[in-house]
Amino acid sequence: MSLHLRELTQGECYEVLEHARFGHLACCRNGQPYVAAVYFAFSGNMAYSFTMPGKKLSWMRENEKVCLQVEQQSNTGGWTSVVVDGVFEEFPDNDLWRSERIRAWSLLQAQPDWWEVGSLKPSDQPTLFEPPHVFFGILVHTVSGRRASRED
Repeated sequence: MSLHLRELTQGECYEVLEHARFGHLACCRNGQPYVAAVYFAFSGNMAYSFTMPGKKLSWMRENEKVCLQVEQQSNTGGWTSVVVDGVFEEFPDNDLWRSERIRAWSLLQAQPDWWEVGSLKPSDQPTLFEPPHVFFGILVHTVSGRRASRED
């Protein structure tokens, strides 16, 4: 068996993104990359997500250029990978961003456990009087992808 590799069309990339809900988000600060697992919901030209304060959020606030990678593996030994180059957009809890926060929440909550990756921390966090969670989006600038399939 050999592996056949092909580029995905932009439409195929968007189709993969619309059906995916888990990926890896990369950000960079002072030349140092950082990659984190994220749940997301994709609609239009935006990947919507959610996080708590921490390294990922701090770095994205400092450098808005980010990258989202999604992969799917097939039962036949092939795979599909899509990469989004985009810009971080935070949706603060205020009147200006309310509709975008509601859109993010409504798309994300359609899946069970949508909040887990973004809200869990490996150690206990202090109790706060206001929820510290942050809704954000990755606005797509470019998208590319490849698919590998096994051939007999």
